[in-house]
Amino acid sequence: MTGEPQIHPGDVDEFAFHAADNPLPPAVDVAIVGGGIVGSSAAYFLARQGVSAGVFEKGRIGGEQSGRNWGWVRQQCRSPVELPLMIESLGIWKTLPEALGEDIGFRQGGTLYLAQDEAELAGLGAWLDVARAHALDTRLVSGADLAAVFAAGSRWAGALYTASDGRAEPSRATRAIARGAKAEGASVLTRTAVRGIETAAGRVSGIVTEHGRVATRAVVCAAGAWSRLFCGPLGIRVPQLPVLNSVARLPPGPALLEGQAWSPAVAIRRRADGGYTVAHGHTSVHSIVPASFREAFKFLPAFRASVGSTRLRIGADFFRGLAAPARWPLDRESPFERERVLDPKPDARVLGEMRAALGRWLPELAGLPFVETWGGMIDASPDILPIISPVGPIGDFYVATGFSGHGFGIGPGAGRLVAEMVCGTAHPGALAGFRLGRFFDGSPIVPGPAI
Repeated sequence: MTGEPQIHPGDVDEFAFHAADNPLPPAVDVAIVGGGIVGSSAAYFLARQGVSAGVFEKGRIGGEQSGRNWGWVRQQCRSPVELPLMIESLGIWKTLPEALGEDIGFRQGGTLYLAQDEAELAGLGAWLDVARAHALDTRLVSGADLAAVFAAGSRWAGALYTASDGRAEPSRATRAIARGAKAEGASVLTRTAVRGIETAAGRVSGIVTEHGRVATRAVVCAAGAWSRLFCGPLGIRVPQLPVLNSVARLPPGPALLEGQAWSPAVAIRRRADGGYTVAHGHTSVHSIVPASFREAFKFLPAFRASVGSTRLRIGADFFRGLAAPARWPLDRESPFERERVLDPKPDARVLGEMRAALGRWLPELAGLPFVETWGGMIDASPDILPIISPVGPIGDFYVATGFSGHGFGIGPGAGRLVAEMVCGTAHPGALAGFRLGRFFDGSPIVPGPAI
């Protein structure tokens, strides 16, 4: 079975636009384009402050990468630039089940980065200096200590381990946060594509959706892999490229660990149902698109750093990109209505390598079938760090994108930071490392960790 994990066409969409039950609001203080975990979290925190917020999603809440990721809530091996925000986000995750009144599958089961030999273990240990600087509980484990947290640990020389790291269920969490935002007074609408924005005197004055206009004083583009296309007609360049990650779900099986484990060959995460989410630990795929050439210089350091792990291919995506319009009239159907949900097929070669790696490294799981397989399109930035930034020359227009596969865990914290940015209460230092301008002002582009 392929497709979106555990979200089926027959599911009732409680957020769908309906003129009577869930109508388009005439006005909101802040309009958020995109119903992923960051956009939904931003609406949640804005609404809790009494700010009128609206989430406008062209497809389904969490229908793309926010519902297709590995489900890791991980501090370990984050870039020092985003680690403080991730630590804050973990604190939010701890409160969400009670605050939302829902089980979102959040558990603190720890993260393991596994090493095949002493040299790899020493390499992982280099991150301990970062962990100590941020008072994390990260440590190196081996032998009996590793076996105590990972039943298959004897096959590795050791691991870097952060016990306080967590996990959650992507198929539940984003929709639960969106429900929380709605309960706090936010408007949340699906199948409501935003075609573009309107301005007055150089500032945001409204958005135009497929169902009509909504007046607003601020717009946040949190549209994931669609952000570059949305911002283009506004004269705003967002350096961003799509990367395909292939994932599989195993049915309930032996309890090898309570959290998640990564190695170059295979990555697993214990699921709330007792099964596992499985991914390749090292490989993703970039389908070359026209923007790949336009942004090649900015992405060159990231491509160099990922030689052997990011596979390049060219095919139908390139020609679709050539045919995509650079702009469109706001009274006509937009590209966002023609493709409601990015639902790429997983890469068959990568799935085969995942299956082989289970047989080699985790024979306890090798006999379990892939109940589901799916692809997720990651919105990668040149330095593998988020873009959370006000954007000129349009006043009160903001972007929150480019989370580069790290967005699920950091999502609630990023959403709160977006809310503070829009309200003018964010500490400048909290936004400095995420500003869009870093890609255009001559700052060196140094890629952070890809995993």
